[in-house]
Amino acid sequence: MGIQFTPEIEAQFKSLLPRYPNKLAALIPTLYLAQEQFGYLRPEVMEYVAQRLDLPASQVLNTATFYTMLHKKPVGRYHIEVCTNVSCYLRGCDDVLEALQKKLSIECGETTADGLFTLDEVQCLAACGTAPVMCVNRIYRENLTPDEAVKIVDGLNKSTKP
Repeated sequence: MGIQFTPEIEAQFKSLLPRYPNKLAALIPTLYLAQEQFGYLRPEVMEYVAQRLDLPASQVLNTATFYTMLHKKPVGRYHIEVCTNVSCYLRGCDDVLEALQKKLSIECGETTADGLFTLDEVQCLAACGTAPVMCVNRIYRENLTPDEAVKIVDGLNKSTKP
């Protein structure tokens, strides 16, 4: 049968198309829907999105590769993204990142062996005024210290919500 949207995702897909002037404009929201269903955008998922939107597969791949919030490989249950752009860097993001790497025993771009955490470095989370910033499953944590970042991870180990 191959790749196919679930009925729920299909309904969301059909409802978003009329909101956009053309199918290209609907690409990112459609990729989000696909990622929601499949967990990440493996090649056959991107090909399916290209077919559904009648776009070249290369255009879908280029878009998915450009945006850090679109995942091309599996991520852990908790996806931690640490901003390392200039504002965050000047306010200590490197120390936050180092503390998280030590706590999780992984490097950036890796996932813990239990599949619980993925740690990534991103260029900007658009929260420069509250640097340093990390995002856990799209929930912002701002004005972080290394100790606070580690406490957040400790809390996630004991919880079901980010």
